[in-house]
Amino acid sequence: MTGHVQGGSFQNLRGGPLQGVRVVELTKVWAGPYTGKLLAFLGAEVIRIESETSLDVTRFYGVDDINNAPGFKAVNPQKLSVQIDMKSKAGINIILDLLRESDILIENLRPGAVKRLGLGYDTVKAVKPDIVYTSMGMWGNQGPLSYQTGYAPCFAALSGLSSLVGYEGQPPAGMNVRYADSTFGAAAALATLAALFHRRRTGVGQYIDVSAVESMTSMIGDTLMDYTLNGNIQTCHGNRHPEMAPHGVYPCLDDEWICIAAADDSIWRQLTIAIGQPELVNDVRFSTLANRKRNEDALNQIVAAWTSGRNAQVLATELQAQGVAATKSLSSVDLVSDCHLWNREFYREVTESNGGTRPIVGPGWKMSRGAAITAGAPRLGEHNAYIFGEILGLSAEEQQKLSAAGITR
Repeated sequence: MTGHVQGGSFQNLRGGPLQGVRVVELTKVWAGPYTGKLLAFLGAEVIRIESETSLDVTRFYGVDDINNAPGFKAVNPQKLSVQIDMKSKAGINIILDLLRESDILIENLRPGAVKRLGLGYDTVKAVKPDIVYTSMGMWGNQGPLSYQTGYAPCFAALSGLSSLVGYEGQPPAGMNVRYADSTFGAAAALATLAALFHRRRTGVGQYIDVSAVESMTSMIGDTLMDYTLNGNIQTCHGNRHPEMAPHGVYPCLDDEWICIAAADDSIWRQLTIAIGQPELVNDVRFSTLANRKRNEDALNQIVAAWTSGRNAQVLATELQAQGVAATKSLSSVDLVSDCHLWNREFYREVTESNGGTRPIVGPGWKMSRGAAITAGAPRLGEHNAYIFGEILGLSAEEQQKLSAAGITR
């Protein structure tokens, strides 16, 4: 999926399936930047449009140094930053010039904002006919609710997902906000890749309208179909699973927990042996999956009584050796120190602009010819000279005039 292979030294030697593809980001906060992050991890050159007068909230929330904000660093590694004032006509013209040299535009600004700025799809298509233009909104850009904007808790709640997160008989506890942003961002990235593949085959670009609510709703398709076909309204069910029992998280020593799942009768039999109560196989309450589901409270009490006196990691290792799906419930410290995740390159060490290094969460995939991931998140305007000079061909004098006029600050 090659596009523009530029002569600059920043991105063109990274490899990966998107090497040579240039992406322009007009994005804020998390979901839109997450889309760009995934494309950058595939080898694309991803350029964030920023300015001092309109900073992303993740650059300054809770910190004094806009170039050292943990939230911004988490979602923007391996990207470039250029400063352009989008509130000026001259700034918009520069962005259009950059889009002429690009393959993809991603935007998740407030509804209607890109059109008001003069960067709507029709305008961009006029200067770059085969552009892949990905627009991200809470409800998308069509329909009676398209004027509304919102953040991740809104996506999760309006999709119906939050109503399913919680314990039996209790009010919903709500969904972790990053799940909504990341799911929405991943859906937009997948759609963008499909459009890019289509363009490679046909030469025709596309406009992609991605709805956050619809993206989240797709995560609970079985629940929606159960209501549509059967009239059933699902409620919170904790860690239980409709086709497994036991299936839950159980207490262990030192306030740690273990996850255990029995997918069929043979695994349940192995678990009863591990528990030291093989007679449970013949207990009519637990003899079949249907019976175990009907008596799940009693079943969970038996399992929890057994696990409560054991070390979570030791027990998980023992159960895995016996063919029972089990793992210690990992804390944040456990996760970042997990040797398996490091060996699989789920975590990567990147170099920041100040020369220091830091670990990041890398891509969730392994590729035989993946892209190099070596750079941390950019400083504000770190790549102005490269983008204005090498990509757009502006002389040093022209760049100085734009800066003096406040257009590239």
